[in-house]
Amino acid sequence: MKDSPVFIFDLGKVLVDFDWSIAAKKIAARSDRAPESFHQHLAASQLLWQYECGQINRQKFFEIIREEIKFRGELEEFSGYFADIFSEIAPMVLLHAELRQRGFKTFIFSNTNDLAIEHVRKNYPFFANFDGYIFSYEVGAMKPHAKIYEAMEKMTGKSGANLIYIDDRPENIETGKLRGWRAILHETPEKTRQALKAFGF
Repeated sequence: MKDSPVFIFDLGKVLVDFDWSIAAKKIAARSDRAPESFHQHLAASQLLWQYECGQINRQKFFEIIREEIKFRGELEEFSGYFADIFSEIAPMVLLHAELRQRGFKTFIFSNTNDLAIEHVRKNYPFFANFDGYIFSYEVGAMKPHAKIYEAMEKMTGKSGANLIYIDDRPENIETGKLRGWRAILHETPEKTRQALKAFGF
């Protein structure tokens, strides 16, 4: 139906959990940095932001990291460590599957990078079952910047209340609400289901 709503899912902390310390331990073991130091370095620098905004590619990202922490390995090894940080959030994957079974279209809307997406696509079959994907590194902007929300509206052909959006970040949710989207701040699968029921789903 023309006016049927679509469902938009953030990826990290909504459909998959992630733990940067897993990567930090493996990468630090092949470098001159302690795991905590590498994690803090990545959090404090603009490097990951630049990568996830598409300002630098994976090769450049790796070359800068390798130089800064003296990583003793090549891109393939680093990529495996860097991306293998995820675990499926089964109740949310089930919720998504139920919406698909009911005939609703669904989309992924994520601040992320190509290494992460490559890994998730390869290892989590549910990821293939969406109608479209908006990634920050492809759009050139990260949530909550308006540009990436506009890209989602263009992809879905929907606007306002016909977009039902689930994300764990308050600032991202608020931007969706300002655009008229029906937005749910994800805290637990149970709370998200309750919020969907309140919307009539």
